[in-house]
Formats: sequence, C-alpha cells, structure tokens
Amino acid sequence: MAQKIKADICVIGAGSGGLSVAAGAAQMGARTVLIESGEMGGDCLNTGCVPSKALIAAAKHAWTMGEGEPFGIARAKPKIDFEKVNAHVKEVIAAIAPNDSVARFESLGVTVIKDHARFKDARTVIAGRKEIQARRFVVATGSHPAVPPIPGLDTVPFLTNETIFGLTTKPDHLIVIGGGPIGMEMAQAHRRLGCNVTVIEAAKVMAKDDPELVAFVVDRLTREGVEILEGAKVASVEAVEDGIAVTVETAEKSRRIEGTHLLVATGRKPTVDGLDLEKAGIVADVHGIVVDDRLRTKNRRVFAIGDVIGGLQFTHVANYHAGIVIRNALFRLPAKVDYGSIPWVTYTDPELAHVGMTEAEARAAHMKINVLRWHLAENDRAQASRETDGEIKLVTDMHSRVLGCTIVGPHAGELILPWVLAKSQALKLSAMAGIVAPYPTLSEISKRAASSYYTPTLFSAKTRAIVRFLGLFG
Repeated sequence: MAQKIKADICVIGAGSGGLSVAAGAAQMGARTVLIESGEMGGDCLNTGCVPSKALIAAAKHAWTMGEGEPFGIARAKPKIDFEKVNAHVKEVIAAIAPNDSVARFESLGVTVIKDHARFKDARTVIAGRKEIQARRFVVATGSHPAVPPIPGLDTVPFLTNETIFGLTTKPDHLIVIGGGPIGMEMAQAHRRLGCNVTVIEAAKVMAKDDPELVAFVVDRLTREGVEILEGAKVASVEAVEDGIAVTVETAEKSRRIEGTHLLVATGRKPTVDGLDLEKAGIVADVHGIVVDDRLRTKNRRVFAIGDVIGGLQFTHVANYHAGIVIRNALFRLPAKVDYGSIPWVTYTDPELAHVGMTEAEARAAHMKINVLRWHLAENDRAQASRETDGEIKLVTDMHSRVLGCTIVGPHAGELILPWVLAKSQALKLSAMAGIVAPYPTLSEISKRAASSYYTPTLFSAKTRAIVRFLGLFG
C-alpha cells in the first residue's frame, strides 16, 4: 500500500530551479516535498555550467603558458595530463555538491524522495511507493540534449554535454556539430588543451547574439586553430577505422571530415517523458510545458519552471522563475515573468555578454535609436594586460534610456551587471556617465561609452560660445 504524504508544495526535479523553490518554501514554513530520480543539482552542477567552467579554467591555464612572449616571458609548451584535468573537473563538482545534497535539504526540513515522479491525477503525484497530495506542484525537470536525425548518427558513438566531461583521454580531433554557446565553449577549451577541433554549424555560430561582436569570438577561435564551418549541413555520419567521419555539404562543395570524437551540441529538449502530464490536465508541446506569465500550467495548481518550459534555458533564469513561483504559490501574489532584462554570457575567451535588445531588434522596435561603442584598445587596463580584443556596444532610445548592451572581452560576464540594472530600472545614460570609475579598470569602458552620448553636445559650437560669453564676466 502506498504511503500517503500531504504537503503544501511538491517540487519535481532537483536542478537549480527546483532546489531554489524547495529551499525557499521550506525555510518559509511550508511543508515541502522534493522528488528527484537522478543526481541532486541537476544538469548545471553535474553536466552543465559547473564542469564546463572548470574545464574552461584548466584550458585557460594551458593557453597562457604559451602566450607570455609579449610580456618578456619565454613561451612554454604545457604538458597536459587529460586524466588530471578530468579529476580537476570532478573535484570542482564535489566541492559544490554539498550545497545541493539530500542531507542539506533534509536539514532545511524538506522531505526528499529519490525516485521517479508521475502524476496520478490533478492533485496527486506518485513516486515509488509514495503518494503525494499537495496544494501546489512545481515541475522543474529541466532538459536534455536534442539529437538531430542525421543519417548514420545512431550507428556511431557520440558525445553530448552529459558525457563529454567524463573523458579521461584527450581527443586527437574533436568534431563539434552545433555552433551555439556549448559548442563554441567546448571547441575552444579542447583546442587549448591540445586537440584539433572542427565546428560545423548549419547557419551562423552564436546566432542569438550581435553578429558584430560575435566576430571577435570567431576571429579569436580561428586564430587559435579552431576550424569553423558556417552554413554547413551535416549530410551523414559513419564509423571509420580511427574514429568517425562526417560528410558536410556547403553551398560550394561536399567535404568529408574525419575525427576521433564527435560532440553533438545542437540544442536541448524539455524532459517530460514519463511524467503523465495529461493525467493532471497539463499541456506540453515540442517547446516544453505550456505556462502563462505567472508560470502556471493549464492546471492552475501546477507550476512549471526552468528549461522544461523552453525559452531562455539558463540556470539564472530557473532561479528567477523560482522566486516568481514562491510569490504566487505561497503568498498568492500575482507575480509575472519579465524577460526583458535577462542577461546571458558565452564563456569563450573573449567572453560575450548580453542583456536586452540587439541593434537589429532595437531598430525593428523603435523609429530612432542611438548606438554607442567603446573599444578595449582605448582602455588603459586592457593595454596593460594586452587584452585589447573587444568592445562594448550600447543601444538606447532617443531619450537615452538603455535598450540593450553587448560586451565582448575579458570578464564581459562581470562587466554586464551594471547594464542589467540600467535596463531593468529604465535608467538613462546619465546615471552611468555620472559615476566615478576606479582607474585603471576594465569597467571604465562602461562609463566612457555612456559619456560618449553627451560628447557632441558638450563640445559643440554652442557650448564654446557659452563658455566665451561667461568668460566676459571675469
């Protein structure tokens, strides 16, 4: 006989979003149940953000050993132990894992059930031999790699983000299908760790970002030895003696590329199989679970958050969703999502960070806009570090309110935050232009770009005439 559990809120999925809901609800006094059949921490901790950034950090150390000549430091060739690189990645995961562990959440008062969850009806979920009835449910089951229907792909071994961080031997030649953030980050990291790398993208790499600033990233990866093929369709995949062969078709010709390893990085699919959503009156389509702007499903007792609803699939978006759900589910406040100020970062070197509208989006939405830039070559800290590849690009309306910002360069992910604030609070450029930035820092590019909006007026003939006139009075 099933054990019946009554709760105020039941969360399905212990990824970033689900954990945030569970921790917040429990600490606010709600009876909370958390169900997870896999690893605590979900994709972000185990196969996504954390291991990828750990691998990127290792790759950066390897790369800098050979880039010291401009500073008077002899070039050194790193000796890369790929097994130890893998151990470093695992150690980083292990260091963070206690924050997401069963023990921690049980200490917060959460009832954690390690089993697969499925809906029995609109108010009940079954997990193993337990039956949970809750006032509110939250589906936070995330996503998994989308595998395209490429002829022959099902006959060869291939990697996804779920398996690439398990490699303990260095790929001789890594072929990457997909030029999005995951594909580009992994391409550069593996190149810096001594692999030959080819990226195949059917359209344009990093297509969601400003193409002018994406060009900085493409140029760097190309100079580092990554081969990038855009507008290339993968016609077929087959096994060969030493690995895998990929046949690629472009507008000009057909080409066969042989490699030792294949990474498929062609997007994500919502994880909904086995949930029996229809029994709870929950609607899902190819993009994910259908929700309203309060993140409620068609069954108003059930919310869905994070990757499982499609859209912007980032850890920080899932955490944002968690706050919206807590306000709705626990406090009955009609909180709604607003994606207009959600930033994202691609952690290549240089990093590419963005918030708000691109120039193209702004031109489509507004009759008149202003586009402002400041190049890193004009920044003293960047010159001192010899990291001058990059720039900031601001887009504003005619009232100098920030519509969007893109930054490409070192630490772009850190530098974007003031512009997230500016966008979310509808600030004018005068707010940034008026602050005092410490010298010498990369953050000066934000102040200089904002100040450039006022330069034509400040140094105009009218201003000079006023200064001369005032000078007549002593």
